[in-house]
Amino acid sequence: MPKGKGAKGTKVTLKIAKKAIRMTPDGRRRLTLSNMGITIFPKCLLKLTNVDELDLSRNLIQKLPDNIGNFSSLRWLDLHSNKLESVPETISNLVGLTHLNVSNNRLTSAGLPSTMGLLTSLKSLNLGMNQLDTLPTTMAALGNLQEIGLFDNLFINLPEFLSGLRNLTKVNMKRNPLSYAQGDAEGMLKKKSEPEGDVYLVHESSLCRTCLKRCKEILGSVTKETYFSTELTSNTHIIANKVKFKKGNTTLNLCHLLFCF
Repeated sequence: MPKGKGAKGTKVTLKIAKKAIRMTPDGRRRLTLSNMGITIFPKCLLKLTNVDELDLSRNLIQKLPDNIGNFSSLRWLDLHSNKLESVPETISNLVGLTHLNVSNNRLTSAGLPSTMGLLTSLKSLNLGMNQLDTLPTTMAALGNLQEIGLFDNLFINLPEFLSGLRNLTKVNMKRNPLSYAQGDAEGMLKKKSEPEGDVYLVHESSLCRTCLKRCKEILGSVTKETYFSTELTSNTHIIANKVKFKKGNTTLNLCHLLFCF
């Protein structure tokens, strides 16, 4: 563990960082320095040119260095649950980055640079739990983006360019002050063949007796063409914020129901 932890937080030396590098099952070098009380981004990390994945989540970092772009080997960067208020323009130099998580920080829309649109290798971007109400329009160039988290922010309108991202299949806009129409538009961004966010369609035969009985009470008769959408959680329960009843071309959404297996 790091030696010093005082007013300036934990000090990470190059030696400590090198010892913390581990190989992932797919052969990548991952450096994990999560939950260590780090307040200042350790600049010594920039000397580790062979690190593919960096986890600095759950620390107290307020600012990223302007030369973060020198970390050109990075493919995966996790900075969630820090105190970041902005992202430096030089982040665009991380051209190989495929996964970026800066959720649960203090980011504002003014703190997101237009150069975010140059991260064209990004497949997953998590900006949830910040103070964002708009995104840089340059992000329309993120053609490889497959999923984006924008939950728990201040969006009143859905960013228009999202609908033009051809590979985008998952958008999490939960708990934003969107209008009703905009909220419905979120689902339109998903491919029709895929469930909504982390919501999955299940056949009536997959429901337990209690849940099926409750659905029948709500929906009346349940046919073999009936499906219910449920949201999977990390435990053994299933919470259904929406129960989707489908019969032919008719779809009925019922909200705020709780089911469990």
